[in-house]
Amino acid sequence: MTMRTPLKEVRRLGSAKEGADHFWLQRVTGAANALLAIFAIGLGVTLAGADHGAVAATLRHPLVALPLLLFLVSAALHMRIGMQVIIEDYVHAEGAKIVLLMLNTFFTIAVAAAGILSILKLSFGG
Repeated sequence: MTMRTPLKEVRRLGSAKEGADHFWLQRVTGAANALLAIFAIGLGVTLAGADHGAVAATLRHPLVALPLLLFLVSAALHMRIGMQVIIEDYVHAEGAKIVLLMLNTFFTIAVAAAGILSILKLSFGG
């Protein structure tokens, strides 16, 4: 006999009321990163040794800039979720945990914003 209610099984929520959301988001961003990283590495190899003008000209094309932006956002989100899990699992002091979770979010936003700004600046010829 189980003590679980049918409602818990329907919602698929864990004790933190986030259940499978983090799990699936981590897996989806991981899969997206795997595909987009192939593109980013290929682009990096192609542009290795190129001057600023050649890189800017390449990034001006939307089919180049858009996958790079998607990779950056997906990687930042994946990083944030991964670090959040590590912090929640290994930091036991509540105050330190809250501070580290906030710093994790702020750091992720700063890294993503800097990367997005850089790609957009190169894309629009800045």
